[in-house]
Amino acid sequence: MELLLQQVMAGLANGAIYALVALAVVMIYQAIDHLNFAQGEMATFSTFIAWQLIAWGMSYWVAFAVAVALSFIGGVAIERVLFRPLHNAPILASLVGFIALFSILNSADGYLWDYTIKTFPTPFGTRPLFGSALIDTHEAGMIGVTALLLGLLYVFFRGTRLGLAMRAAAANPESARLVGIRVGWMTALGWGMAAAVGAVAGMLIAPVVFLEPNMMLGVLLYGFAGAVLGGLTSPGGAVLGGFAVGVIENVAGTFVPYVGRDLKLTIALIVIVAVLMVRPSGLFGRSAVSRV
Repeated sequence: MELLLQQVMAGLANGAIYALVALAVVMIYQAIDHLNFAQGEMATFSTFIAWQLIAWGMSYWVAFAVAVALSFIGGVAIERVLFRPLHNAPILASLVGFIALFSILNSADGYLWDYTIKTFPTPFGTRPLFGSALIDTHEAGMIGVTALLLGLLYVFFRGTRLGLAMRAAAANPESARLVGIRVGWMTALGWGMAAAVGAVAGMLIAPVVFLEPNMMLGVLLYGFAGAVLGGLTSPGGAVLGGFAVGVIENVAGTFVPYVGRDLKLTIALIVIVAVLMVRPSGLFGRSAVSRV
């Protein structure tokens, strides 16, 4: 029983990161109707920036804030420079754009910081929380920071004019334009916020998986699984899906025969395929209805 609780708590800690990645994926999907395959590379690049600032002597939380701010600016710039011109282009053109962005950022990581594995500091430590072996202080910190960030985003999107404008622009761009909302800039702000959320996820998971250019590949897959499970049209569902995937892959890796650590990534693929077969819109997503 104690082993099960330990795996569930560890799964919730990992699921917090998957939830952030899933939320970032859904935010961009709602803005442009495409999945951002470079989301993980954007997060990795931001994490390398934070690592460099810390190596130069900056305190952790100052570097954290600077990296998040730079990620937001970078996300807005990417949307304005690369994807705004592709707004009315065929889907294949946007897909090529995402692949190009993935390759550029991945190569830049290796060129600027090389491909050696680096340790990333944690401000929370790694001691058992309250003397219990169920969860350590870094895992608790991951859950706490994620909960705080999700709460702030909920208040922003529900209780501020800008947040409501962004929701309106994503839900119905034509109607939003009629009431004076600048839909293009709302999309750019959505990209910026998704990049900032991804940066937080990268800096929280880096002490666990270690920092190197490909560190977010598996995390991104789990994030996609969480987004698909919860629903690509439901930010809240994507968050719940991310937590669920974290618990599922941890419990399955421990208790399901022949899965183990090496095949845990396969669980994410199984979740994606199973949900798409049974409920393509996800558990909390809405199905698209077209009137003819």
